[in-house]
Amino acid sequence: MQLPLALSIVLVIAGLWTLIVWPPFLRRVFKDPRSKDENGAPTRFLKVHFMLVTTSMILGAATLVIGIRTLAA
Repeated sequence: MQLPLALSIVLVIAGLWTLIVWPPFLRRVFKDPRSKDENGAPTRFLKVHFMLVTTSMILGAATLVIGIRTLAA
């Protein structure tokens, strides 16, 4: 795949940004009192945020790989 250098760099930066920013957010969500109910079971708050972070990180990793592959092409 051929992309201009600037676009490839944008993809790499966007992928790295996603992989750097989301893990600390998820750690804060796990520590949030809304994450567990009185019995210690995960709440909808935790499940929704976990899926949001997981999906974002998968897309971020894919973006990073695409950016690196276009730089190498």
